[in-house]
Amino acid sequence: MVPEAEVKDVLDELQRLRARVPLLTGALAASTDGLIVAQDTPGIEAEGVAALTAAALGVSIRMADATGRGGFRELLIRGENGYIATYAAGSSAVLTLLAEDRINVGRLHLEGRRAGARIGEVVDAVQELADRTVAPPRAQQSGALPRRNTTPDHT
Repeated sequence: MVPEAEVKDVLDELQRLRARVPLLTGALAASTDGLIVAQDTPGIEAEGVAALTAAALGVSIRMADATGRGGFRELLIRGENGYIATYAAGSSAVLTLLAEDRINVGRLHLEGRRAGARIGEVVDAVQELADRTVAPPRAQQSGALPRRNTTPDHT
């Protein structure tokens, strides 16, 4: 899970993104398994969108792999009333943006990719720190006393 200070950093990035791109109607950052990191999605059930993003991400990754297109970068869906765009955000998170139909898609991609990179840096730094601070597993102890060296020391 992402600590509170970093969640605030991610939320601040989402809010700055929505201020820069007025036709965005929502933004959320989630882990690749569908857990919300931060969200600014008024009127939208963010948990459901995060879960659906994870499902779409799984299909997208498999499709990119099956067609030899490399690692996942982004997914764009256009519906009758607007766009849903999902961008990779580091190695363990994604950024999903909801936008009106009138949005400039080039601007959406430009801003979404930049914000995804910034959010990815925050989330990956937290993950890296967590990976480093996890104590290595202790060797199983038998309960026996350590053996003493009984051979003479010939120096």
